[in-house]
Amino acid sequence: MSFADKAKNKAEELAGKVKEKTGAVAGNEDLEADGQADQAKAGVKQGGEHLKDVAGDAKNSFTKD
Repeated sequence: MSFADKAKNKAEELAGKVKEKTGAVAGNEDLEADGQADQAKAGVKQGGEHLKDVAGDAKNSFTKD
């Protein structure tokens, strides 16, 4: 996973946390749910990128001399 992808996914996760907390404090359930959804989406992206890293590492372990 590239550093840019990691940073982008982490920023999306943090923005989701801010939305969720803001919604909770303001009593806005829609904003709170949007924040939770943003966090979940970022988590899925991070998981996918992690799988790419693992697959790349596995490939490299088989191709090294």
